[in-house]
Amino acid sequence: MGLYREQGIVLRTYKLGETDRILHLLTQGRGKVRAVAKGVRKPGSRFGGRLEPLGHVDLQLYEGRRGLDIINQAELITPFDAVRADFDLSACGQTMVEAADRVAQEHERATSLFLLLLDGLRHLAVGPTRPAVTLDAYLLRLASVAGYHPVLDACASCGDHGRHAVFNMEAGGTLCPRCAPPDSHALSFAVIGALVQLAEQGWAAGDIDGVDPAAQRAVGSLVASYLAYHLGRPLTAWELVVR
Repeated sequence: MGLYREQGIVLRTYKLGETDRILHLLTQGRGKVRAVAKGVRKPGSRFGGRLEPLGHVDLQLYEGRRGLDIINQAELITPFDAVRADFDLSACGQTMVEAADRVAQEHERATSLFLLLLDGLRHLAVGPTRPAVTLDAYLLRLASVAGYHPVLDACASCGDHGRHAVFNMEAGGTLCPRCAPPDSHALSFAVIGALVQLAEQGWAAGDIDGVDPAAQRAVGSLVASYLAYHLGRPLTAWELVVR
């Protein structure tokens, strides 16, 4: 068995036996790693509270059998306690890690995905006025990292430049009137504008001042649907996000 060291973010955990726990971790060098923390549920465990979901940790692991590594040491870098303690922030954080868990591949280097998730959790920890907007920016950037970058400044079919009012999941972005299917549902330009602003500015878009809350909710729903289309099913935690 090989010994290795990695920084990781705890995506999710579940019980194993009486005292152990299995963790899904997103690491920089090895992508998604499944690992066992032995005895972590015992009183006085040497791991303490260092392996909670959302936590950013420094780990030493042994390569285990059947794709399940063993955590030997764990040092907590950032706990993100404030995110876990607040319902709105926690719902957004859980959606972030669930999406990363879906996109990441086991034992495939994922530096961009790791840094994006870490950056997203850090922005949540600041306590934004509207955490859901931070989540939307993260999901849009995640789609790009995963290879599903939405086309928003031109027609995704013919390339006609300009902001169009129809967004098509299959086409991967906006469509002009000539390319849009007859039964397409047009979005308001307020929604398209907010989506473009979020995609172009990322975290800097903040709460998208001046955008109608209803339009911003529509943006959130569109982003979540776009991810669900490409990932094959909806994000479960997204239903808990307060808009």
